[in-house]
Amino acid sequence: MKRPTFASAVAGCIAVAAFVTDQATKALASANAEALAGGLGVFPGFNLVLHRNSGVSFGMLSDVSPFILVALAMVIAAWLAVLAFRTERSSDAVGYGLILGGAIGNVADRVRFGGVTDFLDFYIGESHWPAFNLADTAIFFGVVVLLFWPRRHLRGQNEAT
Repeated sequence: MKRPTFASAVAGCIAVAAFVTDQATKALASANAEALAGGLGVFPGFNLVLHRNSGVSFGMLSDVSPFILVALAMVIAAWLAVLAFRTERSSDAVGYGLILGGAIGNVADRVRFGGVTDFLDFYIGESHWPAFNLADTAIFFGVVVLLFWPRRHLRGQNEAT
């Protein structure tokens, strides 16, 4: 069995940090449910709201059993954990850690509440982006890191040769 690398330790730490931050902010939003019920304006273009999403991104698959969504997310999380454990590149570890922590944060909500707690509401005029949370943000930035950080690294290698 392969021993954990520095990169896999980075992935684990980032996953834990993303999970804890996500759960703490969701608990804070839930604790202030009354204040957020109608939306709380923070600044133009941004509100805090409290919404429970029983589906996945943008409410898709809301008619699917939470058990199936949890099972699917756990399979994906296991696969990401294997990738994080095997990686030797810190950039990949950051991406895997962010995605893993965010995915597990949303799974925890699904198991406890049957849906994901969303509370960030960005809008322009009357057009609102679907509400989301910090787990979703971690997943998004994890994907961005995996897609673009390695390319920057490879571009630097190509310029050196």
